[in-house]
Amino acid sequence: MLLVIGRIARPHGILGEVLVDVRTDEPAERFTPGSVLATDPGRRAAPHVPPTLTIETVRPHQGRLLVVFDGVYDRDVAEGLRGVLLCVNSDDLPGSNSPDEFSDYELVGLAAVTPDGEPLGEVVRVDHAPASELLVLRRPDGRSALVPFVKAIVPEVDLAGGRVVLTPPEGLFDL
Repeated sequence: MLLVIGRIARPHGILGEVLVDVRTDEPAERFTPGSVLATDPGRRAAPHVPPTLTIETVRPHQGRLLVVFDGVYDRDVAEGLRGVLLCVNSDDLPGSNSPDEFSDYELVGLAAVTPDGEPLGEVVRVDHAPASELLVLRRPDGRSALVPFVKAIVPEVDLAGGRVVLTPPEGLFDL
């Protein structure tokens, strides 16, 4: 699965440098010289957008990053990259060191079941609310349900088994 870590906002100067809006919590790890980033698959159809871009240089600039990509050395080429999403493959990312910490992409697609194995739905996304994260489930009947991602309701996350075990309080799915 491709994860968006940034978006090319616009060219900066005349030598191919671009401003990048960062969309990752770990920009220092993702945006380093030599890193190869996938471009948004939807934009690859354009002849000027290669499937990958390799970072040559990177530096911070007013809350964004200024990046030079290999082979992009003038403003016209940089202008053609405006709006392109920069991605990494989730398979290439290291897992968390904490057994109770999960990235959104690890949870999406997991089956939600009761402790007895009764299907409750599938995790389709994770919403980040002010109080806690919410698992958004697609229920077997097609409706959506929000489940607070807290230990009392989600006591087990089994990534290897492809499931999350839920102990929902009475009435959680009645809305």
